[in-house]
Amino acid sequence: MSFVVWVAVLGAVLLTLALTSSYLRWMPVTTSAVCLLLGVGIGPMGLDLLKLSLDDASLWMQHLTEVAVLFSLFVCGLKLRLPLRDKRWRIAFGLAGPVMVLTIIGVCLLLHFGLHMPWGPALLIGAILAPTDPVLAALVQVNDARDIDSVRFGLSGEAGLNDGIAFPFVILGLLLLHSENASSDWLNWLLLNVLWAVPAGLLTGYWMGRGIGRLTLSLRIRNDDSTLSPNDYLALALIALAYVVAEAIGGYGFLSVFAAGLGLRQEEVKSTGAGQPPAEHLVQPVVGHQNVEPQHAVHGDTERLQSSQVAAGIMMGDMLSFGSLVERAMEVFLVTLLGVVLMAHWDWRALLVGGVLFCIIRPVCVALMPWGSLLDRRQRLLIGWFGIRGIGSLYYLFYALNHGLTDSVATLCTDLTLSVVALSILLHGISTQPILARYEQRKKQKI
Repeated sequence: MSFVVWVAVLGAVLLTLALTSSYLRWMPVTTSAVCLLLGVGIGPMGLDLLKLSLDDASLWMQHLTEVAVLFSLFVCGLKLRLPLRDKRWRIAFGLAGPVMVLTIIGVCLLLHFGLHMPWGPALLIGAILAPTDPVLAALVQVNDARDIDSVRFGLSGEAGLNDGIAFPFVILGLLLLHSENASSDWLNWLLLNVLWAVPAGLLTGYWMGRGIGRLTLSLRIRNDDSTLSPNDYLALALIALAYVVAEAIGGYGFLSVFAAGLGLRQEEVKSTGAGQPPAEHLVQPVVGHQNVEPQHAVHGDTERLQSSQVAAGIMMGDMLSFGSLVERAMEVFLVTLLGVVLMAHWDWRALLVGGVLFCIIRPVCVALMPWGSLLDRRQRLLIGWFGIRGIGSLYYLFYALNHGLTDSVATLCTDLTLSVVALSILLHGISTQPILARYEQRKKQKI
């Protein structure tokens, strides 16, 4: 298929979404669900405009999904403004740690005993499907740096952390498939892929974000250059450097990029003041946020602000805008491609796997955690349901495909992963907006 045809189809999809956005906003459906159906419609089972062989495209699809996740993780980190000592971080750590591990175990047991799969493929698929997605879950996550709702904050922190924390279990699944010296491989896996790679990625990215953020603000204040500096370049540079440095020392690049956004945000808090609204709200109007009123915005009147607040506000606003734009464009493209290839890889067993994962395993794992007063019963039910699978799972699938799977295992992993992700996009896409609207309405009634 020629490059011109790909560009034409992508342009047509984007135009369709742009022209119908005012209608879609009032419908109980997400953009991702619409893109998935559009992909099916223009694929081989529909108008046959596009065809894609995953055997030939697995390498560039791995890198494309990786880029999409990196941008989403960075933006996710930028939106989380609460200090790390705040108790709401315990929700994110609980979801990204124990809940995800229990989810991997639950899916692995289901595949082994319910569908009679060997332990290796069962664990690999469990690890691929376990992380919630930072790209497709925008509606249920923090969409403004002042949003500290426990459900949204917990899901955002989970999405930022668990894409990297799932990595060692994907590697463990590959080890079970290829290993000949189990005891030695297990020890290396524990030391290098868990005890070293996770903290190395987090600490590298966090301190790079803080260091580069401090240096940037200092230079711009000194040179009075807050409005002209290219903040999109800075975002690209920080994402790239945080990823490369972490990978170079054996850490996880996903965790590093998320932590870089988090560290940069903490520098904004330091320069603006923890008691002040986010700096980007001080220097420009706030529009398009569903849950936070722009009552503190000064609509561009920066004369009464300190130079550090102006510099931080312009930098954070530009970065959030640029990162969100790239994130949405990648989401549209990748989900449309998923729709194109879906019917050729549809596996009816995904109805069982997806149903048990969404309705039993995830909610039960969330309910088993001792949340105490952090979450009430309704919030636990919401978090249990909003375990959206998406681009992160696709990345891990293509990563596994490019690391020596046999044809039978590759087919099994591909078909189940694509089918379960598609089910998640549809089920969560249809249910997200009505459930969230009811949740927000009840929150307002309590105030």
